[in-house]
Amino acid sequence: MTVVETVLVFVAIPAAIYGLIALLTMRDPSGKAPRYRPGQAWDYPPVWWTAHPTGASQIASTGAPAAGKPRGTAKGGARGSW
Repeated sequence: MTVVETVLVFVAIPAAIYGLIALLTMRDPSGKAPRYRPGQAWDYPPVWWTAHPTGASQIASTGAPAAGKPRGTAKGGARGSW
């Protein structure tokens, strides 16, 4: 195997593959719908999502402990005050 063949196999071919992948990822996605940007009008109906469909019909807790039941000691939240 000559030096030229070695460079072609181990450098040029991988570089061409990486270049092709880079070009495919940077192309303009012409088949997609336009993206929503903040401040634009929202013309779509609201969609309600729940992780567990049977839990959607349950009544939300008020956070107050039931009579005779001790309140839990677990803490948490968005601030991470555990």
